Amino acid sequence: MQYENKPSKFTWEGLGDIGVGRETLGPDMPVLVYRLFQYTLKDILSREYDEATAGRLYWAAGHLAGTELAKNVLDLSGDFDFFIANLTNKLKELKIGVLGIEKADLDSLSFTLTVSEDLDCSGLPVTGETVCDYDEGFIAGILETYSGRQFTVKEIDCWAAGERTCRFSATQK
Repeated sequence: MQYENKPSKFTWEGLGDIGVGRETLGPDMPVLVYRLFQYTLKDILSREYDEATAGRLYWAAGHLAGTELAKNVLDLSGDFDFFIANLTNKLKELKIGVLGIEKADLDSLSFTLTVSEDLDCSGLPVTGETVCDYDEGFIAGILETYSGRQFTVKEIDCWAAGERTCRFSATQK
């Protein structure tokens, strides 16, 4: 894809001073509004390109977001248990979801993670499909920033596919 050959213009500082800019409304917004933005944008990208391209673009955006969140919000200095505890707390605090670790093999860097009450899909109608491309990239970006190694992250269960939680396989490339 073309974006891979161009430098990112995103900066954490570019998110602005939300406290100054939203004195009355504050930093929070309903999940409904987030999903309205997310799914209308994905619809337009799917129609402009195709569903596979839209999914790849969402994965890439999630990867950038996960990388930046890890660098700017997480404490990356501790061991794996400390990192996971910090990540779990931050994801809950930011109302992104409730992280669980079902399996962790630190030797091979292979994990099975769950995200309950997922911001992107919990409560969606069941379509029989996984829809969390953004989350796959987000998790990969976080894991890669912490470990310094590349990961393949694949959603294996999703609320939209009929499960009650999102489940992801994460393996070192």
